[in-house]
Amino acid sequence: MADFDFDAARRWAQGIDRGQVRRREDNALPFVDTGMLQGPPLLLDTCVYIDQMRDHTPAALDELLARRLTHHSTVAMQELMHTVGVLDPSDPRTAGAVAGVGAQIKTMRRHRILTPDADVLGRAALLSGVLCRLRGYDKDNKLRALQDCVLFLQALKEGLVLLTANIADFDILAQMMPGARVLFYRRTG
Repeated sequence: MADFDFDAARRWAQGIDRGQVRRREDNALPFVDTGMLQGPPLLLDTCVYIDQMRDHTPAALDELLARRLTHHSTVAMQELMHTVGVLDPSDPRTAGAVAGVGAQIKTMRRHRILTPDADVLGRAALLSGVLCRLRGYDKDNKLRALQDCVLFLQALKEGLVLLTANIADFDILAQMMPGARVLFYRRTG
């Protein structure tokens, strides 16, 4: 397990706190297209699994996922399992949703499931604090921001490209840390 160095993390945060960063126009961002079928491995944001279950993924994304090596985070697994726990067992839609989450998790190859270490978790907490301050997030959005920052830093540390439909937050994070790689898509349906 990696150590966490508080002082090093604080110095690191000074380099990422860029004040007022704004979401860029779409034409300045990398979006999934059929010309990107080859390339570095991906780390999937939780929204990818949810959009797959709802059949809200564009064809180019489906083709990309079929061809590129993909990795999964225990953070996304945790978010999916939280959904299972939140669903009302008496709602007739719950069984189908639970089955969909189960199918997604069961298809994750165990050797491609990554767990963030102490350094990623500590720095992600710091980064999410900066993101929450810059974006003016309220209490409800703070946990989501923390999970997003863990995924973001986990992808960066592992040398992976983070795949997400969450353009607003991950564009800001990518500007704060220009070495990170994020690939976006727009939901269909």
